[in-house]
Amino acid sequence: MGKEKYRVAILGATGAVGTRMIQQLEQSTIPVGEIRLLASARSAGKTLSFNGKSIVVEEARPESFDGIDLVLASAGGSNSARLLPEAVKRGAVCVDNTSYFRMNDQVPLVVPEVNEKDLAWHHGIIANPNCSTIQMVMALEPVRQKYGLTRVIVSTYQAAGGAGQSAIDELETESQAYLNRDSEKVTPAILPVKGDTHHYQLAFNLLPQIDVFEADGYTHEEWKMIHETKKIMLGDKNSPEIKVTATCVRVPVSVGHGESVWFEVADQQKPTIAQLHQSMAAFPGLVVVDDPASQLYPQPKTAEGRRETFVGRVRPDLETPGAYNLWIVADNLLKGAAWNSVQIAERLVADDLVRVPEGSAALFATE
Repeated sequence: MGKEKYRVAILGATGAVGTRMIQQLEQSTIPVGEIRLLASARSAGKTLSFNGKSIVVEEARPESFDGIDLVLASAGGSNSARLLPEAVKRGAVCVDNTSYFRMNDQVPLVVPEVNEKDLAWHHGIIANPNCSTIQMVMALEPVRQKYGLTRVIVSTYQAAGGAGQSAIDELETESQAYLNRDSEKVTPAILPVKGDTHHYQLAFNLLPQIDVFEADGYTHEEWKMIHETKKIMLGDKNSPEIKVTATCVRVPVSVGHGESVWFEVADQQKPTIAQLHQSMAAFPGLVVVDDPASQLYPQPKTAEGRRETFVGRVRPDLETPGAYNLWIVADNLLKGAAWNSVQIAERLVADDLVRVPEGSAALFATE
C-alpha cells in the first residue's frame, strides 16, 4: 500500500522547468506531506511558494535527500549524475528531466500515455524524455497501435524556452534591440548552445542547431529524437523496426514547440484521414485541432500553459500511398518537461511504485 503523504524534493526548483514543476505538483493528485526545494548555492536562500506556504530554497547536497520519497529533478545533467545516485541510495525514487540517464538500459524512459508499463521495472530512477520527443510520440502512438509505423521524418520548430529561462530572456532582449535598430545591443551569448564556440541571434532568425553536433553531422537533439522514440515505443533505442530521422531548428518563439512530421504506416489498408483523426482524438492527452476550411490548426501561442498535445494538418502524402503528414504543437515546458515529470510521479504513486528495489543503488554507483 502507498503512503498517506509523500515527502517530495524538487531539484532545480528555481529554473524555468523547476518553477513549473512546483505549480504542476500543486495541482496534482499526489498527497504531499513535505516539500524540499533544492537548487545551486547561488539560488539558496530564495523563497518560493508551495500551496500558499513560503519555502526557502536550500543548496542541493547528498544529505538533502535524507527522508525523501520522491525527487523531481531538472537541474542539468551533471547535477543529476552527481546527486540522483545519492538520492536513490537514501531510498528516494527520482524522476529526471535531464538527458543524463535516458539511454541507460537500467532506466525507463517514460511518457505515461504511451509506456506507463515500463515504470514497473524501475530501479530508483525514471527518465523524462526530451521535450520534442514527447509530443511526437504522443501524436504517433495511437497511429502505431492501430496501423503500425515503418518510417518517421520530423522537422522541429523549437521554442527558445527549451534552452531555459535565460534563452527566453535573450530572445526578448534581442528582439527589443532589433526593433529599436540598436544592433550593438544584440549580443548573443546563449544560443544555439551556451557552451559551444559561436553564438547567434535568434530574434528574427532561425538556428538549425539544437545541442552540439555529433561526428555524423547530426546534432545531439536530432540523435535524441531518433533513439528516444525507439526506446519509448519499442523498448529498444536501436530498434530497426521504425526508421526515424530528424532535423531540429530553434525558432524565435518563447514557449511551445512545433513539429512537422511525415510518417508511413505498416497497414496495407491505408487508413483514411477520418480514421486517423478518430484514433488520435480517442488517445489520452491528445487534442485534434484540424479544420482547414475554418483555418483551425495548432499554434504555440494557444498551446502555451496547456498540458495537452495538439495535432492538426493531418493529410495524405499525395506521392506516397500509406504515408501522411501532420503538425504537432505542445508547451515544451509543461508536457515536454514539468507536467510529464509530475505525471510520471502520479503514476508511481497510483501504482504503488514509490520504492527503491533492493540493490538498485549499486547500478548507479559509477555513473
